[in-house]
Amino acid sequence: MLSAKRLSTAFGLLAALSMVLSACAPSATPTPQVIVQTQIVEVQGTPQVQEVVITATPEAVAPVEKEKVLRINLGTWPDVIDPQKSSFVNEIAHLKLIYEGLTKFNTKLETVPGNAESWAYSDDLMTLTFTLRDGLKYSDGSLLNAKRYEYALQRNINPDTAGEYASITDEILGAPEWRGCDAATEGACDAAAAVVAESVKATHADGTACADYEDAACNTLTLKLSKPAPYFHTIMGIWVAFPAKEENIAEGGDDWWTSSKYQVGNGPFVWTSLEPAVRSLFTPNANYWQGSPKVSIEYSYIVDSAVAFEAYKNNEFDIVASASEDFDAIEADPDLKAQHLVYAGSCTTVIKLGLKGIYTDPSGQQYDSPFNDPKVREAFYYAFDAEGWAQDVDANLSTPTWTWIPPGYPGYDAEANAAPQFDPEKAKAALAASSYGGPDALNALGLKLTYGQSARNQQRSEWLVANYKEVLGIDIALDPIDSTTFTAITKDPATFPLLARQGWCADYPDPQNWLSVYWRSDTTFAQRQGWENAEFDALVNAADVEPDPAKRMDLYMQAQRLLLSQFPSAFGYNNKNHFLVKPWVLGVTTTPQDSGWAGEQDVMSLDIDTSMIP
Repeated sequence: MLSAKRLSTAFGLLAALSMVLSACAPSATPTPQVIVQTQIVEVQGTPQVQEVVITATPEAVAPVEKEKVLRINLGTWPDVIDPQKSSFVNEIAHLKLIYEGLTKFNTKLETVPGNAESWAYSDDLMTLTFTLRDGLKYSDGSLLNAKRYEYALQRNINPDTAGEYASITDEILGAPEWRGCDAATEGACDAAAAVVAESVKATHADGTACADYEDAACNTLTLKLSKPAPYFHTIMGIWVAFPAKEENIAEGGDDWWTSSKYQVGNGPFVWTSLEPAVRSLFTPNANYWQGSPKVSIEYSYIVDSAVAFEAYKNNEFDIVASASEDFDAIEADPDLKAQHLVYAGSCTTVIKLGLKGIYTDPSGQQYDSPFNDPKVREAFYYAFDAEGWAQDVDANLSTPTWTWIPPGYPGYDAEANAAPQFDPEKAKAALAASSYGGPDALNALGLKLTYGQSARNQQRSEWLVANYKEVLGIDIALDPIDSTTFTAITKDPATFPLLARQGWCADYPDPQNWLSVYWRSDTTFAQRQGWENAEFDALVNAADVEPDPAKRMDLYMQAQRLLLSQFPSAFGYNNKNHFLVKPWVLGVTTTPQDSGWAGEQDVMSLDIDTSMIP
């Protein structure tokens, strides 16, 4: 008979075999397990105990694939995420994932088809017609037709929307009148709205009217313009033309954008979950016309750059913006240094010279701006050490520039920017040749540098006045004021400061956005500073309506060189984009327009090699 001890040994070994099988780690080629097992067998009808060697091969278990989630710290939580109301970088970084315009921009910052497969201008460049792609859908599978874009543009112009970028579509016939209509004047706004309703029109291909948002044949959007505008198809690629759903905005109310439920878009991603000020998850949109992205994207909103940097080093983020205070640590670590991307950005900052304001000297006497003398402007231009600024003040997070349009953008003038323009001897000679004859007469005026009060602005302003003292011998007083007040006085030509550091960042990649929008004499920005030049106006006006792309670019180049020769500001520096990117993030193509994070212009190429993630 079999003893109890032998039976327990047999069952124990069977249990051990079971444990070996279940605990075996996943492997492409499972390792055979050799087990010595005690069994009961019958020999001529009599039970006997024998030891048997068994080779057991565990069943192969496929490795678990890690999720491809690109984790990005975006920094500040947005104030508003509404296509027709947003204006800040962090807001637009959300909208670009969820929505898409009629056009969009590739990694060369060229305007390419988005939801529109094509567009065409009339011979007089005053009618622009878009033809939408077939079968367009929102992320929820519902139809997207041309009436959705009709609504988006009309909502952008509508004064009730009060969007900060509403004026960007003022080329549309009737847009400025409706946007600025006087609601107190009976019928004024209704009349202007009626003009826009005819200027922004969704139709079928044959021109017949569309029925509603369910009309699948509604594939044509026609825009009537108040002037020739061969660049307007590019403006249709920015956020103001993104087609948020009218019914969702109505149902969600003023704060509709705070719920991912209402953010049903037509872009490459779906806003799947939202924890305000904590994180947002965007997953691939299976209904996107170009296919589904390879990754999901998670935004976090850690404002403290030191905290974000530590989280990145702990592999909690895949992409973060680097901060100047962390540069030494990054440079000292070979891995971090290899992951650090620093490249040209989208902004130009200059020292703006007030030309039209009335200023007061220390004795209380008023005087006209000394910068009306072009030789004084020239002196301040050549005296600004842009390279020293980039190194000493910006920790090499900016690049000196002697042009207005930055590198990477259409219209950038590499030849004009080839040689440094900081020249103390030229600066002194220009000041000596001016009507002031040197620094003494200017010092008697009590010149001031005005800026929004903050510790960082204080440091920058101290450097700047020291620079002008060293080169020109001019004493410039620091004039810190409340930031809100600073913004207000720079909007009024009568109160524009004598000296102020300001700049411009690209809205869309076209020279018209840099030159006509900013420097033409009748624009808000040029009028604030008080600079005007009839020859410059003629050049950009001709460029704005020129149908030949090559001729158009040549006219803009002539205009920019004329601008620089007049020294309306002291140039200047371009910002740099600077991000840390983990080595397992693939397909990152950088562009100057990467304001939110590295690679945001081409999300379809992004991928993650999960085998590299610790």
